[in-house]
Amino acid sequence: MSTLFPFLVFEKTCSQVLTLVNEELTGAGFRTVQTFNLHTARLAHLECQCPHHGTSDCSCQMVILLVYGKQEDPATLIIHSQDEKTGVSLSSPVSEHATQNLGSAIRRVLVSQISDAFSPLERTHEHRATL
Repeated sequence: MSTLFPFLVFEKTCSQVLTLVNEELTGAGFRTVQTFNLHTARLAHLECQCPHHGTSDCSCQMVILLVYGKQEDPATLIIHSQDEKTGVSLSSPVSEHATQNLGSAIRRVLVSQISDAFSPLERTHEHRATL
């Protein structure tokens, strides 16, 4: 995977997990805005080799979503896949209490709802910082 610390990991594609994440979060009253897509970014750098596969033919994908709750500051949700194993991670400033509460609410929704739809390979409930 990567140096991210996912709180959920699935044997599903990034696209499958992204669809479910968006459905569950919007259904729970959150607003999501996709700010990055690795496949789109790589189009400008076709000769770039994947650090995981060592070739330019890469199946890795990373999507970054800003997730908004009731407050103005969003939480950053990272969905990263490699070889059809997809992890869901949160990245947020450790010092901001409101963002931590938002991250906890997002984690609760996804762990309870998505875990019922997909059987995760790994489920971690404690807060971990991302690098």
